[in-house]
Formats: sequence, structure tokens, C-alpha cells
Amino acid sequence: MKGYTRPISLIVIVLLIDQLSKFWVKLNMTIGQDFKVLGDKFLIHFIENPGMAYGIEFGGEYGKLFLSVFRIIAVIGIGYGLHYMIKNKYNRGFILNVALIFAGAMGNIIDSAFYGMIFSESTFYDKAVLFPPGGGYETFLHGKVVDMLYFPLIEGTFPSWFPLWGGEDFLFFRPVFNIADSAISIGVFLILIFQKRYFKEEHKEIESVHSEILED
Repeated sequence: MKGYTRPISLIVIVLLIDQLSKFWVKLNMTIGQDFKVLGDKFLIHFIENPGMAYGIEFGGEYGKLFLSVFRIIAVIGIGYGLHYMIKNKYNRGFILNVALIFAGAMGNIIDSAFYGMIFSESTFYDKAVLFPPGGGYETFLHGKVVDMLYFPLIEGTFPSWFPLWGGEDFLFFRPVFNIADSAISIGVFLILIFQKRYFKEEHKEIESVHSEILED
């Protein structure tokens, strides 16, 4: 199990925080309800997302089913890749970043797969109930992903001379997301930033091969 402890611990921690936050929001808030954390710049704003990360939708019933199945296949692939990386002693930082991505993907799959079965419908007027007597609001793999983190940091109007959007209102940062989305984004971002460090051994091997070819 050596080498697996940190990645597994990170995955468990992210999943716990993600699911506990989603359960709390589902059971204590109605759709569209806000709680201010840092004034108007950071809010807990409850919405449900039937599609992809950051509120992007993948339309229709079959689209939702396809997306859920695709997520499961992707997570299986990432999980296998993570096992391979640990077994072959890849860079520890890279492994932890992949673990973050895996945990985030798992977090949203849990919503899609099971929330429709275990929760009643959240509405603008009623909070959800866990294990309602009449059953959940949807079937397996058709649940909605819970989003709640909202950072409307900058709000204003584009100047009239601005191309395309001149005179229109803008809001940064508009998407509402969750802990799982954050884990995926952070994992991808860190891999992009530190890729040279993560893969320097592979770069050295490639350089040595090139040197041998040139010498020959």
C-alpha cells in the first residue's frame, strides 16, 4: 500500500467535503436561495445542474444519460491511470493532482447516479427531503448535480466603444460550481503549471535518446 496512502486520503477528504456540503445545501436551502459568506463577493447560492461542470448543460434525457455513462467511463480510466502512476512511481505531485481530478469526477458522479433516487425534488419553495416516502425525484443516473459556490467578484457595464458587448452588463465570475468542480480545476491547473517539473525525468530520457541518435 506504500504510495497509495496520500492519494487515497486526498480523494476521501475531497469526497467527504464535497458530499457533506451538497447534503447540507440540499436539506437546508431552496433553489435560488443565497447565504452571504463575504458580503456580495462570495455567496452560497443553491442551484442544480443537469449537465456538466460550472452549470454547462448537456440537453435532453438521452444527453443526460450519455453524460452520466461518459463520466463513469472517464472515472474508471482515471482510476486505472492513477493506479498505474503510483505503481510505476510517477512524480508525487502529479499523482496528487490526478487524485484531485479523480475525486472531483467521483463527487459529481455520485450526484448524477444517486441523488435522484435518495432526495425529493428541490424547488424554489420547498427544501429536499432525504429518503422521501414516495421515492426520489428521478431514476438511477438521472440525478442533478448540486452547485453552490458563487463568486460575483466584478460587476459593471462594458463601455460603449467595446467591440460586440459595448453597453451591455457584465459579471465576473458568473458560474456557480461545487467542491468537486474546484478539485478538477485545481488538479488540471497544477498539472499545466508544473508539467515540466512533473515530467522532467521523461524529458531527460528523451534528450539522452536524441543524443545517442546524434552520436551514431
